[in-house]
Amino acid sequence: MSPKKKGPKDDAVKYPQDRRQALWIRSSLLVPLCLLVLISFALAWGRYLLFGLPFIHVYSLAELHLSQVNPGFPAWLRLTHFANFLLMLLIIRSGLSILWDHPRLYGNVHCTPGTEWIRFTPTKVPTDRLYTANDDQRYLSPWLGLPGFRHTVGMARHWHFLSDLLWIAFGLAYVVMLFVSGHWERILPTSWQILPEAWATFVYYATFHLPPEPDGFYRYNALQQIAYFAVPFVLAPLSILSGIAMSPSVDNRFPWYPKLFGGRQGARSLHFLVLVGYVAFIIIHVLLVFATGSLRNMNHIVMGRDDTQPIGLILGLVGIAAVAAACFAAHWLSWNRPHAVQVAAKHTSGAALTRWLDPLKPRAEYRREDISAHFWPNGELPTSDEWKALEASDFKEYRLRVHGLVENPVELSLDDIKAMSKREQTTMHHCIQGWSGIAEWGGLPFTELMKLVQPSPDARVVAFYSFGESHSGRQYYDTHTIANLQHPQSLLAYEMNYAPLGPVYGAPLRLRVENQLGYKMVKWIQSIEFIASEKDVGEGYGGVKEDEEYFDLIADI
Repeated sequence: MSPKKKGPKDDAVKYPQDRRQALWIRSSLLVPLCLLVLISFALAWGRYLLFGLPFIHVYSLAELHLSQVNPGFPAWLRLTHFANFLLMLLIIRSGLSILWDHPRLYGNVHCTPGTEWIRFTPTKVPTDRLYTANDDQRYLSPWLGLPGFRHTVGMARHWHFLSDLLWIAFGLAYVVMLFVSGHWERILPTSWQILPEAWATFVYYATFHLPPEPDGFYRYNALQQIAYFAVPFVLAPLSILSGIAMSPSVDNRFPWYPKLFGGRQGARSLHFLVLVGYVAFIIIHVLLVFATGSLRNMNHIVMGRDDTQPIGLILGLVGIAAVAAACFAAHWLSWNRPHAVQVAAKHTSGAALTRWLDPLKPRAEYRREDISAHFWPNGELPTSDEWKALEASDFKEYRLRVHGLVENPVELSLDDIKAMSKREQTTMHHCIQGWSGIAEWGGLPFTELMKLVQPSPDARVVAFYSFGESHSGRQYYDTHTIANLQHPQSLLAYEMNYAPLGPVYGAPLRLRVENQLGYKMVKWIQSIEFIASEKDVGEGYGGVKEDEEYFDLIADI
């Protein structure tokens, strides 16, 4: 009897066994938030029931002094508005895919299970068995996430950073034109009078009434003005600055910076809350555009004219369809041309980030009392008989082979390595999935190993091969530039938290390179090879994660 042919649902990545979704928020945060919302609506309804709807003055055209305020929606504003709509959808959807790789948000850098303030999984971390960060990944439908499904954080990051780069460029163009054209007078609040006017407008909406609206071609109502000011001048800077605070290069060079956000995980939480703000704005904005006169409003932002002809609505719907098609194309490219997306990101957003972040040399160190009580394990333990035999003998027979483009290839026992120079450092680990943790590491500075083996002038890259395996069963490996390995905090660690490195965390040796994300720090190191280029090993993308899951070659953020 022939074996059953596998179908699409046999793909464990797209159809994992556990596809459950959940939303849990810590009650100490949820209750005050609900009370704040209820109190706001209760005050609005109290105002309405006791005194009726508040008066809102609708300014006439003569009162607006049109000679001083630029009316309408010029072409540059309409273009940046459309670009922002497309790019924000890509950013939000890819951001959700990134979040679902570690679907918990914390207020502390240690990420101890049970201390999260919100999670999007029903799973409570078990304490009776090994439970890794990979076990905690969740499924996200491609209808919501880009690209969706599991094990897609690498591809999601490419779309996130590519979209970020364009979004920032269009955002800067918008801000410059806002002030050059004088259009800022319609956006920036210039009087405290806007606050009581905004409250009056909120009373209308909260009690299910539409306030008397000014013609948006000339003036926004108070709530609109506050929202249109807050998105580019409050939310956008916060999203950029909090995103930077999740970079290991930045955090480990300027440890004061993430503290501005309450630490690395505080920045991650703020980054998520800003995303929630964007989503709320888009939903409310679109609903009100159609509720308050879709024909006139769509003509404003699509055609730049103030009438009720249907052309603006028609072309606007065509534009929305084009955005939907772009989202579908991004999903199709993610699963059918992933390496093309990876290479495009490498030469655009990746090149820019590397240029800005790679020169930063890590130097941050923490105190012994800062060490995390829980440090998330990750990756599958090696299954090879060789590693199991070495572990059984406490790695007494272990030999690290260092070869390739070197003048003095060597094989070193663990005792040989420990007899050489030792460095100890207490540093923060940044995982690509989003979690972090602080640990002490002791080991051989990589610069000392290079002094011993003497790399040849042709050597530019170092490949680290692991006893461990990738998801597909291939040998795990990754690469680093020699320049990056010359940082003082780059070392071959055989000690963790003042004790011998345990099997779960990479025994007998693991790499520490503190300006990079965790997947670059190869565990269970079997051998080290000096090579001319990352293209000389594997599929040429720099590592197993880069080959199979399309991760970044350089992981400074």
